[in-house]
Amino acid sequence: MTLIYVMSALRLPLPQSPEYARASEAMGRPTRLCKREARGELRLLWQIQSRKFGPLGRVDMVSRGPVAASEADRSGWLERWQRWHDGRPLLLNAEGMAAADLRRAGFWPLMTPATLAMLPLGPEDQMRQAMKQKWRNRLNRAQNHPLKVTRHNLSRDHWLLKSEVEQARTKGYRGLPPAFSAAFGSANPGKAHVFEARHQGAPVAAALILCHGPMATWQIGHSNDLGRKFNAMNLLLWTAMCWLSERGHTDLDLGILNRDDAPGLSHFKLGTGAQAHRLGGTWLHQGALAPLARRLPMRLVA
Repeated sequence: MTLIYVMSALRLPLPQSPEYARASEAMGRPTRLCKREARGELRLLWQIQSRKFGPLGRVDMVSRGPVAASEADRSGWLERWQRWHDGRPLLLNAEGMAAADLRRAGFWPLMTPATLAMLPLGPEDQMRQAMKQKWRNRLNRAQNHPLKVTRHNLSRDHWLLKSEVEQARTKGYRGLPPAFSAAFGSANPGKAHVFEARHQGAPVAAALILCHGPMATWQIGHSNDLGRKFNAMNLLLWTAMCWLSERGHTDLDLGILNRDDAPGLSHFKLGTGAQAHRLGGTWLHQGALAPLARRLPMRLVA
């Protein structure tokens, strides 16, 4: 059954968006939507994904949720979530929740919080001013190179998807597979955009941007040696920023900052003017484990 609901003023990150739900459903992994309203306004929203994990059986997961209209709404969810849940183990990739509150609710910490690069979008002069000087200099040089930039909707056979498979294998990172990006494009026509740079007719770099409500996500980026020489990714990202801003998007999620394993990429993301946004870590609530979680020393939680 296709998931449809009315967009609200809530800023929904990719895993909590209806576009994500449609893509997941197309891949045979439907999500469940929960929401709470007050006086006709949407106050809370969270999407649940389910997987089977060995002896635990079905485990539910809420990634980067719940999305709340206020801090009071978010804390209220933490106090009452079990009323809306069937008692299965719950993995919570928390956003905006304090470790002490999660511990009090019986959640056990599994992974330390990740940090994202979130780029505010707006008028071109403001976005340029927010850039680090070196990033802006590279953009200026890229604009003087003989590069042709185009934008088109993602196709399932685009070379960028194949390059992402190879790049992930070579560099050993894991994320949403290229198959998800292809499903997203098919399930959400006109919302998966490829910005591509070519030199003398040959592609040298490309970036895939997924749009979901007022937000957008930089999903995949790839550049060859010539693209890096010409600073093509700076030009592609700037082109995407301007295009998104013109169409009313307010934020571009540039993904995780990994200063240990990918310091160069983290430096590139922050050079755009993006702000570091710390998530709340990954937590597990499981009935038998909850009493122990509540007594876990805070030094092991924070």
